[in-house]
Amino acid sequence: MSVTHNLFAPIAAGAIAVGALASPGFASDTKVAMVPGGPHPYFAAWEQAGADAVKDFGLAGADYRVPQKWELSQQNQLLESLLTQGYNSFLIFPGDPVGTNSIVGELTAEGAPVLSLAGCLKQPSEDLFCLGTDTGNSAYLGTQELIKAMGGKGRIAHFTGFLVDPNTQLRIDAVQKAADESNGAVEVVQVIADIDAPEPAEEKINAFLAAQGGEVDGIVTTAWVPAVVAANALRRMGDKRIKMVGIDHDEVVLGAIKDGFVHGTMLQNPYGQGYIGAYAIDKIRGGCTVKADAPFGSTALTDKFIDSGTSFVGPDKVDTYIEAMQAVTKELMSDFDATYLNCAS
Repeated sequence: MSVTHNLFAPIAAGAIAVGALASPGFASDTKVAMVPGGPHPYFAAWEQAGADAVKDFGLAGADYRVPQKWELSQQNQLLESLLTQGYNSFLIFPGDPVGTNSIVGELTAEGAPVLSLAGCLKQPSEDLFCLGTDTGNSAYLGTQELIKAMGGKGRIAHFTGFLVDPNTQLRIDAVQKAADESNGAVEVVQVIADIDAPEPAEEKINAFLAAQGGEVDGIVTTAWVPAVVAANALRRMGDKRIKMVGIDHDEVVLGAIKDGFVHGTMLQNPYGQGYIGAYAIDKIRGGCTVKADAPFGSTALTDKFIDSGTSFVGPDKVDTYIEAMQAVTKELMSDFDATYLNCAS
């Protein structure tokens, strides 16, 4: 396998065949905008998810629209513009878990329902619910897998995402929790955050490994770009002593797992988030309501949380990871209405 891959080359997990579970009906006037906080490869699967939702559910549109920069003002301006362009529902990754509440209130006041997608708003909020990875649990499980690979002891470095991302602190806390449960056998010796972009990730991860690589036994990465950069760095070093658990499904990470430079990765389900989110918001616009007694989970930000799924993938499952994502999405879709919605018969 070639290892000179594009840094932002996610495998096209969009080809997830869940359409068999869809129930095509009358054409809908739902035109949903899918808007992340800024440019990032994680969200790329939303575009295919939206296209598939249009095809499977008869939506008027489900379009992926990205702010030019990770700035709350830019996301807000884009959302306001999309509303004037006729979009009548929104799937939003919050640019800020508190600050985004203001624009969400404006959108819902105009009759456009909002779901939080892949990251949650701080309650109280006008969003209907949050559909995303239980990022704390994913980071915790990933760190547990790393600790097992390290033989239950050693020193860990944690490379993670933007501090404005509502998921980042949850991940930092979860990695520390897993280490604390070792009763002192495992120590998190370094946390490097704000590096979910190529330039800072390359600079800080490579500098850390050059200076302190010999002093760590494991690496956990809980954001896409740090996972790619760290996997590439370990391959260049030829170092299989340092164990690493990454996140997401970039082909660089998957290739490093196959070749033994990375122990495994924690999958998320961005395609399923976009596909199910578009389905759910169309059902809401069609007259369904969210069940008051729906079995939502709770996070530090919200008590209206639906877990879109996570799974550890090691060398034995790296060739079938898409099937794992398919299974999670199909399971959520199979009983979504009965579990979360009240719909007229």
